[in-house]
Formats: sequence, structure tokens, C-alpha cells
Amino acid sequence: MKTLQRGAILVAGLVTAVLATGCSSMSDCQKGTAVGAGVGGVAGSVLSGGSTAGTVGGAVAGGLLGAGGRCN
Repeated sequence: MKTLQRGAILVAGLVTAVLATGCSSMSDCQKGTAVGAGVGGVAGSVLSGGSTAGTVGGAVAGGLLGAGGRCN
């Protein structure tokens, strides 16, 4: 079950990253934030064993890091 859950989380993160980078009308700020949130959410979920708080916390942290000062 854990392997299946990790695989699903990984696939969801990769799909999020691909979709976010494929949006040509998005600004660099929006792209960085979206990709960071997707990757952070996956990392938070994996590190916390799939907890909701870990996933949300990772997504928030990843979004902030993904913006990386490009946003005004």
C-alpha cells in the first residue's frame, strides 16, 4: 500500500510540474510558484507519511520558495 501511495503522489507531482511549465501565458512568478507548490506538496506528503498537514505545509513552503523573489 505504501509503495502504491508513494507512486501516486510522485505521479501527481510530476503531472503538476508538467502542466505548470506548459502554460506559456503564465508569468515567471506564477510558474515558479505553481511548480514549487507541486513539488513541495509531494515532498511534504512523502516526508510526513501522507499526512494532510505535511502535504499542505510542503505545498505552502514550496510555493514560497518557488516564487523566489520574482514576484513583486
